[in-house]
Amino acid sequence: MSGQGLVHIIDDDDALRHAIAAMLSAAGFNTRTYPSAQAFLDALDGLKPGCVVTDVRMPGMSGLELLARLNGRTADFPVIVMTGLAHVSMAVEALKNGAADFIEKPFDGDVLTAAVRAAQATLAEDQARTSSRADHAKRIAGLSSRERDVLAGVVAGSSNKEIARALGISPRTVESYRANIMMKTHAESLSDLVRMAWRVESRV
Repeated sequence: MSGQGLVHIIDDDDALRHAIAAMLSAAGFNTRTYPSAQAFLDALDGLKPGCVVTDVRMPGMSGLELLARLNGRTADFPVIVMTGLAHVSMAVEALKNGAADFIEKPFDGDVLTAAVRAAQATLAEDQARTSSRADHAKRIAGLSSRERDVLAGVVAGSSNKEIARALGISPRTVESYRANIMMKTHAESLSDLVRMAWRVESRV
């Protein structure tokens, strides 16, 4: 396998579930299968992030109910919903609840593979952003209290003189703090520093 990512496949139809797994495995994905949404949820806490491919209509919990139960965890488990009885309202509900895509049965294998690749790409980007944000937060946490005060002024767009007046220090001291901030955060430029602070503050 080429290791393109993990795909969790949920369908109560044994034959279809195994056929989808075989198709995605042939495309280079690692797959795990589940006969029900509840079986997936029961294993969720021990699972690594990965794309979820689920049927809508299943005994017990439906695919839409699964989306609701994931409760914000679709960032780690982007969900592709499959259905043989598609309605616009159903598709809208699935997307509102965080589904990454909505596919009608019967579907072409290339369509599902492309949807999985897109979901995996989004997952990888989200994980990269999370890692980057954690790194930036660690750098900013290493600043002294006064350096963070100066950084707040910089992010607010204040000049050195304005920051100095607000903090009761000299503009030259502000310049010294700014130099320390740039060094400690490894910011390559003022704009890089400001973006770094925004990402940490906004968590995006």
